[in-house]
Amino acid sequence: MTETGNPSQHANVNQYSGSHIQILEGLEAVRRRPGMYIGSTGEHGLHHMVYEVVSYAVNEHLAGHADVIDVTITADGGIRIADNGRGVSVEVEEPTGKSAVERELTELSFGPKPHAGYVVCGGLSGLGLSVVNALSSRLTVEVHRDGHRWTQEYQKGAPITPLTRNEETSKHGTTIEFLPDADIFDTTRYSFATLSERLQELAFLNAGLAISLTDERPERPVRYLHTDGLRAYVTHLNPYPPSLVHSPAIAFESENQDKTISVQVALQWNTWSPGEFHSFANSTRTHEGGTHEEGFRTALTDLINDYARRQQQLSADEADITARAIHEGLTAVVSVKLAHPVFEGATRTKLGNPEADTYVQEVIREHLTDWLDHHPNEAAAIIRHILNAPTKHGRR
Repeated sequence: MTETGNPSQHANVNQYSGSHIQILEGLEAVRRRPGMYIGSTGEHGLHHMVYEVVSYAVNEHLAGHADVIDVTITADGGIRIADNGRGVSVEVEEPTGKSAVERELTELSFGPKPHAGYVVCGGLSGLGLSVVNALSSRLTVEVHRDGHRWTQEYQKGAPITPLTRNEETSKHGTTIEFLPDADIFDTTRYSFATLSERLQELAFLNAGLAISLTDERPERPVRYLHTDGLRAYVTHLNPYPPSLVHSPAIAFESENQDKTISVQVALQWNTWSPGEFHSFANSTRTHEGGTHEEGFRTALTDLINDYARRQQQLSADEADITARAIHEGLTAVVSVKLAHPVFEGATRTKLGNPEADTYVQEVIREHLTDWLDHHPNEAAAIIRHILNAPTKHGRR
């Protein structure tokens, strides 16, 4: 990482003052072109800042170290995010002479930092915390780790205090509080409803993770904890029990032998909607779809046709049921977690890993076939519902 300024004036980690601020060239690039990293400087990008810090906390949960995330919209319009994970490492790393927490907040290095120890990572894959720091007028990090509380303050991406060891504590975790830079964003007012929707989504995607949201403008606390995971998500999306073709929702999950990819799926048909599909990769919504969606759709279409013919609900001389008919009234959520995700676009809206297509197809064919075979009455009702769709034949 290149720094501007005279190298002889570089501050020692224990001797920070306002005169020692060094603007990192990489973070200056973020400030000049924020849209490349968070999508926009409007409301979307503003809220994306929150999601990046939350993603770091979710990574701690996925690694087995955190089960609580508290998000607060502060009275001055900033954001505070606290988790009960391990706490970002405070160890000084050679040859930089910087603490690990400072490197997390100031360096643009793609991929998880070496000390993080994550197999699966969400967010901007190692960039998130530094990008948020760069685009904040001020940021404070508080770490409970190694028996003490540690703090450090930043302005526009640059440290203005050293990492300071404070009182002893038995707590563990990381708290980051930041105020988005009004010189960069079109608006700095956060939407409680927008944040609430995304945080509830993350709670559905990560069973057993408790996420709270508090608004101090005035206070409006909510707390999400879903032990039933994606099945609970689909139940939330299908709020009209009389219209359900079957109940409860179908749900299953699987992980490959190398533990480099896992898949969670939940689906349920109803009679009132045209269909609703949500896909995620590493807990990030993939609005443009990708290979995991393609695998799901391909396997589901082939499997439903095969099952309908095996049960003689579709005769041999009838044309295949179309994918469109199968998706009519279907509410489905597919979530994949990968060790090495490949996304299109900086804001990660389309998944490109071919192995996701292959593995999702494998999981759907195995587990959904097993469910249909063990629930013949519900399976027959699903096939009847699909066959009654006006789009059951024609283009697949």
